[in-house]
Amino acid sequence: MKNWEVFIISTNNRLAMIKALKITVVSYLREHGFKGTFPHFRRQKENHIDLITFQFNRYGGSFVVELAFCPAEGITTSWGEHISPKKVTAHDVNERYRLNEDLNDASKQWFHFENAIDEKDYEQVASEVKQLLHRKIE
Repeated sequence: MKNWEVFIISTNNRLAMIKALKITVVSYLREHGFKGTFPHFRRQKENHIDLITFQFNRYGGSFVVELAFCPAEGITTSWGEHISPKKVTAHDVNERYRLNEDLNDASKQWFHFENAIDEKDYEQVASEVKQLLHRKIE
């Protein structure tokens, strides 16, 4: 298989995974007050903002879900740039948590879809993310 063929397959797999996440997870996030567009979401609370970002592995086949929070007024970076509540993302916050089932096993931070064959496989990964988020964002 040529490099460009691998790239096309990887891109198509990623798009299929994003589609499953949008159907299963993004709709769930919206039901729970999150706003934003994929891959960055935020939920304004009285005293803070909950932040969620999806980050895909550059080599394909997996992604992490990063969770963070910041003050309700947004953040100011170490170099003095203010990021407003409507623009702040989990990547802007230094202290982030990667969603996973086992806090003692860093390898469980990655959600893998490289072996997915059909829509059902992608939906299964998205459902796993939704279940773990359900425990964290309620």
